[in-house]
Amino acid sequence: MSAKGTIPFAMSERPALHVVLVAPEIPQNTGSIARLCAATYCRLHLVRPLGFSLEDRYLKRAGLDYWPYVDWRLHDNWERCSAELCDARLFFFSARSKQPYWSAQYRLGDALVFGSETRGLPEEIRERYSERMFVIPIDHPHVRSLNLANAVSIVVYEALRQLRT
Repeated sequence: MSAKGTIPFAMSERPALHVVLVAPEIPQNTGSIARLCAATYCRLHLVRPLGFSLEDRYLKRAGLDYWPYVDWRLHDNWERCSAELCDARLFFFSARSKQPYWSAQYRLGDALVFGSETRGLPEEIRERYSERMFVIPIDHPHVRSLNLANAVSIVVYEALRQLRT
């Protein structure tokens, strides 16, 4: 039984959402996203190649002492990750999309997929899943993108807002 405003599941049952980082490059961003995932009961998926070592001190520092609470998986490539997520609905985020992220109707167990900090999602993923591609609109014409950790936070909390109403 759950009260209004709480997610109706326990961490041991299933994650609220899956957060997928395809080829992340900056350890501080991944550490911050890991902390977000721990706080929100989201499962973090890291897809190689990674731009850092999992032993990186910046990765650990950004995640602080929350790493024991992070439910995470490491995948050798996108194909293996997507195979594990075969039951999840996939949503992709790219500055090259036109559909705003809030127009998606999120459900428990969905996967939110983000590309690397400098290259975004690989072209083959953008082409294959173009109808499921969303953007976080940026108003200023000289700003190309947001920090990856900020972008993930924006989308995760919109999805959780929808799940909680």
